[in-house]
Amino acid sequence: MSEIIGISNLTKSYWRNNIEIPVLQNLNLEVENGEFLALMGPSGSGKTTLLNIIAGIDRPTEGAVLINGEDIGKKSESWLAKWRASNIGFVFQFYNLIPVLTAFENVELPLLLTKLSKSERKAHVETALGVVGLADRMHHSPKQLSGGQEQRVAIARAIVTDPQIIVADEPTGDLDKNAATEILTIMERLNAEFKKTIVMVTHDPHAAEKAKRILHLEKGELVGEKR
Repeated sequence: MSEIIGISNLTKSYWRNNIEIPVLQNLNLEVENGEFLALMGPSGSGKTTLLNIIAGIDRPTEGAVLINGEDIGKKSESWLAKWRASNIGFVFQFYNLIPVLTAFENVELPLLLTKLSKSERKAHVETALGVVGLADRMHHSPKQLSGGQEQRVAIARAIVTDPQIIVADEPTGDLDKNAATEILTIMERLNAEFKKTIVMVTHDPHAAEKAKRILHLEKGELVGEKR
């Protein structure tokens, strides 16, 4: 496998009232194409910050963040917006679905920024909802779905543009055990069958065990690895 994510000497700090608050310190990380990586660690350890930097939402203070050889930390906001739209799929703890839209319409949203025709968008959405097992719920609104089904819609939205990388921030954190298991099974399938590179932040050891590699963050530093 080839490297898809290469992070070197990454430092990230925030400023509050003229006080520098370090979040990530001299961090180095390599992720292979098609890998399923779990990031664990206590609250405040920098997991979500690292995820956001990998996804091009946040920028490093120092260091390089190479995705497929491109140092995204040095790109413009307009470049990053286009890059994220086609390369990154986002899965969040609280789904972030729009309540007034159907499952179909929520999944279609990222495609509205593309040049696909209406019929092409429809085919992509139906395929994505089929992958997560919700082809029969596409015309339901979020309030008509269970929490697990809402998260499956969110995953369909994340994969509808066929991104290389999926970043998932506590994707099972708001779900009961059965729904969480369903979501993790889908994540495993996306990795094994569709060869998606997945970087998942989780507090749940059971969820982390589904990954091929587990890294631990503490106080902004990588302190341990488990395969």
